[in-house]
Amino acid sequence: MPLESSAIVSRPEAPPTDAWRDPLGLLLASTGEGVFGVDLDGLCVFINHAGARMIGFVPDELLGRNMHELTHHSHAGGEHYPVEDCPIFNAFRQGLPCRIDSEVFWRRDGTSFPVEYSSHPIVDEGQVRGAVVTFVDITERKRAADALQRAKDQLEERVRERTLALETALKQVRELAAWSETVREDERTRIAREVHDELGSLLVALKMDVNWMDKRLAEQEQRTAEAAHDMRDRMRCKCQNMSRLIENAVDNVGRIITDLRPSILDHQGLWAALEWQAQEFVQSAEMALDWCMDAGDAADPPEPLAMAVFRIFQEMLSNVGRHARADRLGVDIVVQATVLRLTVQDNGVGAPAQAFEAADAYGVMGMRERARHFGGDIQIDSAPGRGTRMCLTVALTAET
Repeated sequence: MPLESSAIVSRPEAPPTDAWRDPLGLLLASTGEGVFGVDLDGLCVFINHAGARMIGFVPDELLGRNMHELTHHSHAGGEHYPVEDCPIFNAFRQGLPCRIDSEVFWRRDGTSFPVEYSSHPIVDEGQVRGAVVTFVDITERKRAADALQRAKDQLEERVRERTLALETALKQVRELAAWSETVREDERTRIAREVHDELGSLLVALKMDVNWMDKRLAEQEQRTAEAAHDMRDRMRCKCQNMSRLIENAVDNVGRIITDLRPSILDHQGLWAALEWQAQEFVQSAEMALDWCMDAGDAADPPEPLAMAVFRIFQEMLSNVGRHARADRLGVDIVVQATVLRLTVQDNGVGAPAQAFEAADAYGVMGMRERARHFGGDIQIDSAPGRGTRMCLTVALTAET
């Protein structure tokens, strides 16, 4: 059977409904941006509901009104915005399109909001007839940008502070290292001088006495009984003198060894070493001592930490001796829950707080560096006329 010619039928195009008769109006109504048009006098020709709502009006109230005088009359700070400087009007006066995001529009109630707008000239048959302007409220964008800028500024400020702190710390470490090297060299010089002056002279004296005895013993056989008796008395005196010289040499050797490393730390532990050092100090400085120690049954800390605590204590006492001009010293040592708190208090002249933070306060820096190495801390409380209090706090289980 032949195919019917009506198998493919083209349907007539349906006429548009009334809903589609004004596509421009639909477009303006559907967008969230404000859109308005102005003629060559700057008067509003049309504006959508979103744009009118943003500036506090309804569209019919704006038609025929000068949009610059209504919503763009002033800068953000309130200064007058001359119409001849307005980029919106330049779009149709000079045919210059623009896009601006650094200005504000003003609402009906006198408040303003940051806005991003663009203005494009409307050209008909080669003639500029006006301009169309789109704009959007960028308050949230500005707020986010300001917050981001503040965060950036704070970060940069922190970086500057940290950089300065690191530079200061590095400078202090270098100065402390140089000071430590100077102290080591001074200590080596002092020990060499003492060995030379003290032990050297003692050993020379001993050698001379031994030579004298050797010579006299060789002459002994040639002397009479009376002379021999006299020689024995003289030799006895020499032996007694040699004994005193040997005792002095032993004392000097012990003192030098103690300065280099106190053997009491190895033999009796930290607590006994601290008490011994305090007693030695007040005896030489002619000061009264208020001693209080409550270590309970705490075991001695590891050897590196014990040595650090002892050296810090020595430096605390050294500061008292050099600067305090005190006549009474208080030492309080407490161990609680494996945490040591060692406090040295004097009744001396004191000093302002900044004196202990000075760049050349190497003794204080050295104490603090030792403490920090073991996770400890040193607090100093002092003021002119009321003495100085230094307190070391460190965990006895600190790892080296």
